Amino acid sequence: MLSSARTAHHADVVVVGASLAGLSAAQHLISSGVTVTVLESGPRPGGRMTTDAVDGFLLDRTGQLLNTSFPELIRTPGLEALKLRPFSPGVLVHTDGRNHRTGELRGAKRAFTTARAFAAARASRSAGLDQARLGAALARLAALPIDRMLARPDRPTSTTLATRGLPARTVEGFLRPLLASLLSDPDLTTSSRCADLVLRGYARGRLCLPAGGAGIIPDLLAAQLPPETVRTGVHAKAVGTTAVDTAEHGEITCRSVVVATGARSAAELIPGLRLPGFHPVTVLHHAADEPPLRDASLILTGTRRGPVAHTTVASEVDPDRAPAGEALITSTVLGAAAGLPTAELDRAARAQLARVYGTSASRWRLLAAHHDPDAVPAMPAPHDVRRPVRLLSGLYVCGDHRDTSTVQGALFSGRRAAQAVLRDLGVRPGQGQALRAA
Repeated sequence: MLSSARTAHHADVVVVGASLAGLSAAQHLISSGVTVTVLESGPRPGGRMTTDAVDGFLLDRTGQLLNTSFPELIRTPGLEALKLRPFSPGVLVHTDGRNHRTGELRGAKRAFTTARAFAAARASRSAGLDQARLGAALARLAALPIDRMLARPDRPTSTTLATRGLPARTVEGFLRPLLASLLSDPDLTTSSRCADLVLRGYARGRLCLPAGGAGIIPDLLAAQLPPETVRTGVHAKAVGTTAVDTAEHGEITCRSVVVATGARSAAELIPGLRLPGFHPVTVLHHAADEPPLRDASLILTGTRRGPVAHTTVASEVDPDRAPAGEALITSTVLGAAAGLPTAELDRAARAQLARVYGTSASRWRLLAAHHDPDAVPAMPAPHDVRRPVRLLSGLYVCGDHRDTSTVQGALFSGRRAAQAVLRDLGVRPGQGQALRAA
């Protein structure tokens, strides 16, 4: 990557922001023979998807969870080397002073198993029936084509939970805390279509973490681009259809501009672009001398008795995240509690985590508390999960705020923006690959 001291130059397309969406767009454009320059104001690519190394620990700044069913993790050029570390099947839900496993669905094939199989999996008849109903509901979502799902009436998720044919104990004990964590929305004001999409992904795959931290995803994408494509430390002041004005290099000319920053920065660069609301998130990282739980599970805690929405012994899921002989506990705080002062939040979280893990957390070391008030763009109903990426010929915008507020949505919006650019330039997707092969 180039530092900000290098000289500006012309490219076919300038991408503003080395986010997942911007790097995805660059990958697809370059594979079609288009020259691209990516401008990133920060010191490294990735935006929110970055990982800090602290005392041998790898600490993610994001609390978003990945799923093995995300298609763009497979389809995006450059991610072939990405390794996913899945959580244990299902989730642990902390209720009534104990953790119990539920939602143990291993992808679409498992989701299509019969109600009898689910009932047999539980000694208790009522628990078996609950699992059977849950399995049937998730199986229907797993099998439902996306276009039919998006044609459904769109309402706030909180108002649709009771209509899913599940008993109240399943809704409150599993569905509500799961969706709150996956959507980063404790109040579940999110569009029911978006909730259906995430539940569909849950039924068809496994929740997971990227091996080596979330920052490995943008690092892999950036490493696959031609040398000197990504220029860090460059701040865009204004954008047009044929140029980007920068603070460091003046004007960089081009044939098209793709704005791939976060929603707030995009609205500042493009007057009139709607600014969404946001869900604040704080990610807490604690170090311990030994794992409080030797299990690679995601634990849903809810927020009724503490600020933490979900937690995991991250080093049990991905051993690369902690030095030998130590454990990394990563916990995610959502909603108003995410804005508490760090010391106050840490005290409340430790008390809650001690109950969840059944051990004292007083000697744990707080490695980091990453707070982001704009962590996840809100998707209230009605929400268009395919918001336009083409503003006019020569000017495009992409990011999780144009699709769904997930890693899948960010990568897919980058693909959509690249396709729109190529159509306007009259270039067939993949044309560059064909020319090189010839």
